[in-house]
Amino acid sequence: MPSRGGWRTVMEKGYGGKTMADAAERVTLTEAEIAVHWREEEYYHPSPEFIGQAYLTDRSRYERFSLDHFPDCFKEYADLLDWYKYWDVTLDTSNPPFWRWFVGGRLNAAHNCVDRHLARHRNKTAFHFVPEPENEPIQHVTYQELYNRVNEFAALLRDFAGVRRGDRVTIHMPMVVELPIAMLACARLGAMHSVVFGGFSGKACADRMVDAESRVLVTMDGYYRNGEFLDHKAKADVAVREAAAQGLAVERVLVWQRYPGRYSSPTPLVEGRDFVVNEILPRFRGRRVDPEPMPAEDPLFLMYTSGSTGRPKGAQHSTGGYLAYVAGTSKYYLDIHPEDVYWCMADIGWITGHSYIVYGPLALGASSVLYEGQPAYPDPGRPWRIAEELGVNIFHTSPTAIRALRKAGPEEPKKYGHRFKLMTTVGEPIEPDVWRWYYHVVGKGQAAVVDTWWQTETGGFLCTTAPAIHPMKPGSAGPAVLGIHPVILDEEGHEVPAGSGKAGNICIRNPWPGMMQTIWRDPERFIQTYFAKYNRDPQSKDWRDWPYFAGDGAMQASDGYFRILGRIDDVINVAGHRLGTKEIENAALGVPEVAEAAVVAVRDEVKGIMPELYVALHPGHRESEDLKQRIVDRVAQEISPIAKPRRVVVVPDMPKTRSGKIMRRILAAISNGFEDVGDVTTLSNPEVVDEIRRLVGSLKS
Repeated sequence: MPSRGGWRTVMEKGYGGKTMADAAERVTLTEAEIAVHWREEEYYHPSPEFIGQAYLTDRSRYERFSLDHFPDCFKEYADLLDWYKYWDVTLDTSNPPFWRWFVGGRLNAAHNCVDRHLARHRNKTAFHFVPEPENEPIQHVTYQELYNRVNEFAALLRDFAGVRRGDRVTIHMPMVVELPIAMLACARLGAMHSVVFGGFSGKACADRMVDAESRVLVTMDGYYRNGEFLDHKAKADVAVREAAAQGLAVERVLVWQRYPGRYSSPTPLVEGRDFVVNEILPRFRGRRVDPEPMPAEDPLFLMYTSGSTGRPKGAQHSTGGYLAYVAGTSKYYLDIHPEDVYWCMADIGWITGHSYIVYGPLALGASSVLYEGQPAYPDPGRPWRIAEELGVNIFHTSPTAIRALRKAGPEEPKKYGHRFKLMTTVGEPIEPDVWRWYYHVVGKGQAAVVDTWWQTETGGFLCTTAPAIHPMKPGSAGPAVLGIHPVILDEEGHEVPAGSGKAGNICIRNPWPGMMQTIWRDPERFIQTYFAKYNRDPQSKDWRDWPYFAGDGAMQASDGYFRILGRIDDVINVAGHRLGTKEIENAALGVPEVAEAAVVAVRDEVKGIMPELYVALHPGHRESEDLKQRIVDRVAQEISPIAKPRRVVVVPDMPKTRSGKIMRRILAAISNGFEDVGDVTTLSNPEVVDEIRRLVGSLKS
């Protein structure tokens, strides 16, 4: 492996008339040191009005959550919950890295999210359900109604479907109120739920059911997406058939009706297997189910990460540690007060929806918006009309959604009277230019922006600014959150110091309560994936010897803020230089006509690997050779000539999942000439794949 230090030399001395390959010979970066060219951005400060009402304004709390006070500092989070029995041991490290939090304690997640709020907030809205069709009324579900419905469905699961404590129940549903009701009913019984994103195919649902050994599937007849009523029940039939082929017999398929009293799917019910929930529920009207007092370390749910190949990876999250962590981070970083109206525009089928739509906000007694459909339907003003009508003042979404909303209607937010006090971004690094639009146009220069970094496996936020304490910096996630202690390591395990201008692998030194307990049925994979790389001693029971490897590249600025560079797997090695795809995409987005950008690695006979850049344009702009050249020049100017894309491909739209994520693996397959681009059934726009394939085929390399 080469030694360090050559990138800056190449940049300072230039190529001196030599070829890029000659320059590459002088490159001396280790594999972990990703070349970084982001400039440091200016600070933005929270308003005095926000600081005056915020929960987290006391800087001394960071000292209370220092490593000197670990792990007992997390008692502050656990004390936000009701406990049937207080814990005996805060953190059990006897079997690393399978940490056990709040051992000996007993609690129930459904009680903490619903029951305990009735005394003071019985008639408060828990969920404002907004149907996609604007002619349908918004449903305001109070905590009392939520309590009734969770109890009745829990009784149905137990007494009709035979669900017991420890069972796994798969839930494959769209964004409707019945989804959190089903989750909370499982939690009430002590059964583990496994929610599968509604946009996933029946085959993807089956794979997760088989892994979880789930014999009950909860689904829905249909729902709206982008103006179309989709037949969701058809996916259940595929899921059951595929599961049977893999040796799992699904005993009950429980089908909610989108319109109670009317079955809306053209797919017929299978007698003896499929049952309409709305027809059975009247038998359980008024029934009450006592919440099961669960050991804190017992699992609450499985959340499968969305790998494109191999066996699904089920992140198993605990009851006590997870619930405490999402309650604490919701309070201090989302700053949800009793009078606030909060809208997380993620899907509950992802971990963001679990942590920051369902469990975190409900544990605090919040009022949340639940929106069924596509954010920009029927026009890009829809989110801002919803926010205006419901008085939303906390808004939470992804950079993908922000870019899409900016592309569809860059001036739309200015037309509406919404006022956000806080806005969150989640899921991937946000480009500084996109951040500034979010802050100035969506937030109207008034909202604090919380740019978060975390993962399915971590349960909750790991890095972000404390909204009333730290200034914001576009494109930077900020410092670590309370009780989290990151470090950036090179390949040999040496610490990469802050302010060095070098990047490496971001790791977390210490365990924390929200962290996954294991990979379901695969503990060895858990160790190998997240801990083996930097474990100092496999026999050690000292948590200090087991840093968590996140799999993301990052650098730390001199101010202590972390900038996440994306997955290590997304780094492209160009002539020996490791370039983060996010930087190239960010440079392309600096060209005014460009709305979206995606970089993929392409094989090249001379240089081995080169970046290929796909762009989608803002409405009203056309492809031209001049535009493509300006994009290439911008990349070369902002990063280096080394980063120039092999070609720029202008596409009508990017292939995206139903949650709006650009599927770069499909673009990479097309660029590399593969006939098989993989499964496209989860895309919201599968028709665009063939169109892009034709476009690329017509281009000359």
